[in-house]
Amino acid sequence: MNILVSACLLGVRCRYDGASKPNETVLRLRKHHTLIPVCPEQLGGLATPRPPAERQGAAVRTQSGVDVTEQYRKGAEEALRLCRLYGCEAAVLKERSPSCGSGAVYDGSFSGVLTTGDGVTAELLAAHGIPVYGESRLDELLK
Repeated sequence: MNILVSACLLGVRCRYDGASKPNETVLRLRKHHTLIPVCPEQLGGLATPRPPAERQGAAVRTQSGVDVTEQYRKGAEEALRLCRLYGCEAAVLKERSPSCGSGAVYDGSFSGVLTTGDGVTAELLAAHGIPVYGESRLDELLK
């Protein structure tokens, strides 16, 4: 099975702070699946490193108030395009991210508080029938 995966979970230094978040369980998926790495924020034209951003309703803004919604939407569209191009049957995306988070994202106050919701990319993929899993929900994917 081809799986779209947040590149930061595979060790790519593409997060807002220039770091990565390699996840051993995600990395082990390589044994039996083809992983397609993606960073929607970079695909949307944002630099690495970049100012942290959070969802504020339908918008995405940096802590200083810069609206980066269009870049997040563009990146989500590119991630969907890659998902279709490679025939991905699922996506494993970084939890809590304003682009990749599924089920919970930061609430837009930059205070570390989580709220129910999805990131821009997770929301778009799910709307197109692509099952989205956070790295802590891999057991559901592997059933």
